[in-house]
Amino acid sequence: MPILNEIDAENGCVLIINKPLHWTSFDVVNKLRYHLQKNLHLYKTIQPGQKPKIKVGHAGTLDPLATGVLLVCIGKETKNIDQYMATEKTYTGSIFLGATTASYDLETEPENFQSIQHLTHDLIENTAKQFEGALMQFPPMHSAIKKDGKRLYEHARAGEVVEINPRPIQIMSFKIVEIKLPEVLFEVTCSKGTYIRSLAHDFGKALQCGGYLAGLCRTQNGIYPVSQALSIDEALSLIQTTTASV
Repeated sequence: MPILNEIDAENGCVLIINKPLHWTSFDVVNKLRYHLQKNLHLYKTIQPGQKPKIKVGHAGTLDPLATGVLLVCIGKETKNIDQYMATEKTYTGSIFLGATTASYDLETEPENFQSIQHLTHDLIENTAKQFEGALMQFPPMHSAIKKDGKRLYEHARAGEVVEINPRPIQIMSFKIVEIKLPEVLFEVTCSKGTYIRSLAHDFGKALQCGGYLAGLCRTQNGIYPVSQALSIDEALSLIQTTTASV
């Protein structure tokens, strides 16, 4: 079991961070790495003339418009990032029905507005059940997946059309929590590699009215819930507190 929410640069540790809205996952990593590196000499023995660096990485990207659990591995624990990434994830959020966006979320402007007069509670809930199980999912064009040496979002911003192959995913549970049209609140538990933005887009398409992701929070990554997560300020305070106690 890794050391959680404690700084241990010698043996490695994991910080459970509640990623802030509008921050990228790399913003979080860079912020923590800077403060850890700045105080590294207080965490571990450094020989004169040495300039060692501490490894820091995250286990599963969260989009800038998403919040919630971001596991940040430090030191030797970075070797286990793939294990954390392979675990099931749980998300809560909202889907706006009756329009689409190019990014499948609010990173781009809503368009293609359509009527939702035909929607009923039964239709919405039964459609959600159709997405449970093993699926082949197309990732969003506005994503960091590489195609021909470029990120998909780079192709999209350049107006380039590229072929995207679907990827196998697993939706363990897709629950409709509340229906407040034109928004639907949901909870999803899914496998590694699942794009909730794509799920929102495909859900709206199946309902024949279009849809996009209006809000998202990762509430659990494997066995680590958001209730155990630290804010950025709490994580920085932890670094300073640990430093002061060495």
